[in-house]
Amino acid sequence: MTEIFAHRGASGYAPENTMDAFKLAVKQGAEGIELDVQLSKDGIPVVIHDETIDRVTNGHGYVKDYTLEELKNFTIMKGKYQEYEHSKIPTLEEVLVYAKKENLTVNIELKTGIYWYPEIEEKTVDLVKKTKMEDLVIYSSFNHYSIRKIKEIAPQAETAYLYSDVILQIDKYAKNEGVNGLHPAVYHVKMAHFLKEYLQSGLKVRVWTVNQESDMKMLIDSGITAIITNYPDKARMIREESERG
Repeated sequence: MTEIFAHRGASGYAPENTMDAFKLAVKQGAEGIELDVQLSKDGIPVVIHDETIDRVTNGHGYVKDYTLEELKNFTIMKGKYQEYEHSKIPTLEEVLVYAKKENLTVNIELKTGIYWYPEIEEKTVDLVKKTKMEDLVIYSSFNHYSIRKIKEIAPQAETAYLYSDVILQIDKYAKNEGVNGLHPAVYHVKMAHFLKEYLQSGLKVRVWTVNQESDMKMLIDSGITAIITNYPDKARMIREESERG
């Protein structure tokens, strides 16, 4: 069965990467959530996508220039979602504690493509161990060196390569590095024969960000490991329809 991962939570309906979005994802039937991790000025792993807070909060500047206490003073997407007027930037630990309670798989994307935060991999792995979430976490990143570092720190961790470009023989590359999964962009798997190759590789294939219902149906019918979507409720409905035949 193709699993449904909520992209930054149920971000089609609630402020992305917030506890509100993650809780809504559970209500909508997602088996997993995808989130982004960066470090605050005081070295705390926080859940936010952009390197700056400008797009999603009522503040300005870089995540790395604010302490956790300062980041908590900003509101996420205030005014865009009237029912979620008080959403805040969560810490990774807050999300992991909740996910543990809900038996929810967490795809942690390490945001190390622009700033390679010192010890972000160690801090993230430590939190996963602290919350006893080792069996429910997948680490991914566009920075594949970051994934190599995760494998050095936690050899048994489940890992995946994020990518949006066409990479020659990425399945062989991943296997050579001991990486368990491929996380390609949705437009990428619709090119040529790539989806067939990935499915035949034996690696876990989770595609992002699948928001069109036609793409959801195509990928669910193909039997991929998971789709990562802003609309877990729609994906759940399409999966149920597919299972009924």
